Amino acid sequence: MPETRHHPPHAPLTPTSDATSNAGIARRLDEVAQLLEQQQANPFRVKAYHNAAATLRALTRPVADILRDEGLDGLDRLPAIGAGLARTIAELVNTGQLAMLERLRGENDPVALLASVPGIGPRLAQRLHEELDIDSLEELEAAAADGRLRDLEGFGEKRVAGVRDALATRLGRRRATTVPAVHAPPVAELLDVDREYRESARLGVLPHIAPRRFNPSGETWLPVLHT
Repeated sequence: MPETRHHPPHAPLTPTSDATSNAGIARRLDEVAQLLEQQQANPFRVKAYHNAAATLRALTRPVADILRDEGLDGLDRLPAIGAGLARTIAELVNTGQLAMLERLRGENDPVALLASVPGIGPRLAQRLHEELDIDSLEELEAAAADGRLRDLEGFGEKRVAGVRDALATRLGRRRATTVPAVHAPPVAELLDVDREYRESARLGVLPHIAPRRFNPSGETWLPVLHT
């Protein structure tokens, strides 16, 4: 009689990692909410991220499956998940990361970040970090503008110009030309926000941050309004 062998069931080909599981994504949404709260962002925005995290924890179906089968509309139909949060969750599902959270954390590897700029390789990035104490793209832009970059061996006028051009694109000053007009807020709304910002800044009720661009001393002086 032939021997009967019992084989264990096959494991999924693409198992869901903790980073893209419902619980993993919920933790990141809660972290966004906590960081926004620390920065005194709008309480409704903070609550929206907490509510979205609670929705994901209550789901009995992986959110990755919902995105795969129903797309962004499927996420949008979930309780407490609107269009913006649907895109946020999709980014986490697809990449395991969230650019917004990384910005809030300030957790980029400075050498790897600098080396990602065209014209700067790993060696130059290491020197920029060690010799000029540059940790961010904003600080690199400041160094290119004030002449420190030009004084570092390996940087000529052509390379500095290329870095400045790359940073102009990377830091988003040209992004406005590619945003469809349909997403632009009404002028009246922009003017109202401007009025609120100026009035609140004059009264001294806004939290202050230290701008990362063109602020080598790290002074905390810029009023911030979350709205």
